[in-house]
Amino acid sequence: MTSAEASSRVPLMTPTSHAPTLPPALPGDRIEMDCIAGRLSYYVAGPADGAASDPDKTPLLLLHSINASGSAFEVKPLFEHYRRQRPVYAPDLPGFGFSERTERPYLPRLMTDAVHAMVAEIQRVHGDRPIDVIGVSLSSEYAARAAQEAPARFRSVALVSPTGFNRGAPFNGPTGTNRGIAWLRRTFFNPRWSDGLYRWLTKRSVIRYFLKKTWGSAQIDEGLLDYDVLTTRQPGAKFAPYWFVSAYLFSADITRVYQSLTMPVWMVHGVRGDFVDYRHKSAYAGRTNWTFDVMPTGALPYFERLDEFVALYDAFLARR
Repeated sequence: MTSAEASSRVPLMTPTSHAPTLPPALPGDRIEMDCIAGRLSYYVAGPADGAASDPDKTPLLLLHSINASGSAFEVKPLFEHYRRQRPVYAPDLPGFGFSERTERPYLPRLMTDAVHAMVAEIQRVHGDRPIDVIGVSLSSEYAARAAQEAPARFRSVALVSPTGFNRGAPFNGPTGTNRGIAWLRRTFFNPRWSDGLYRWLTKRSVIRYFLKKTWGSAQIDEGLLDYDVLTTRQPGAKFAPYWFVSAYLFSADITRVYQSLTMPVWMVHGVRGDFVDYRHKSAYAGRTNWTFDVMPTGALPYFERLDEFVALYDAFLARR
């Protein structure tokens, strides 16, 4: 991308006659802030009895996955559950939901900077106590990198169906590099078909198809499907997904990042669907700060078995 192309910006969520109104993805307050990652939107909630300010209530940060239709809706079951117990935060990551969707490079550095910005905001409100973070799929990489770069800010890191453990690992590239494919990015951004291809990739039937592959079942969450369709109709919606499918948002050094984590780490994944190759997790089995669980679900286990998921997670936190 040339400097001229990179400086061309799409107005943030500017309403158009072709864009349906995007409702909030989660209950609670939705707040926007300017930060190093651009304009970032996040949701926040906590117990109604005021326990959100209790010094024993560690804040929880939830990070949705990265795909063609990502948004904070992907962590809704966890947000709704934990908001009754502790302060919980969930951003729309850069390029998704209500956050800035301008035309710019979408790289692991941008996403990690967004995590750092969220942690700084949480600690501004709640003090300098370390937080817990849950990353889903590819956002696990950004959670891990942020924890590597600022370990004192993180009490624990949870990785749900994380990337970087499949065939092809270990990924020990130079620090800060990504796995981007330049010719593929140029193909997706070719103005002759870029918009039309994105419209096809985000047809309701196509989104349903990919959700079925995520679940490993036809029994997907219909509310997530509805929101996915709406969020892909917003201005600038194609930019981050095209960087994603061109592999630029995957870290080439993620194995060394994971290996460097010193705080308690929980990794959990399912056994159905397209996201079941975690053969490289065996390399972490001897690490005393790592805990592993497998659930009889697809890649978003808390949508299918919320009670079981939170029981496992809470047990992990209790052992930290």
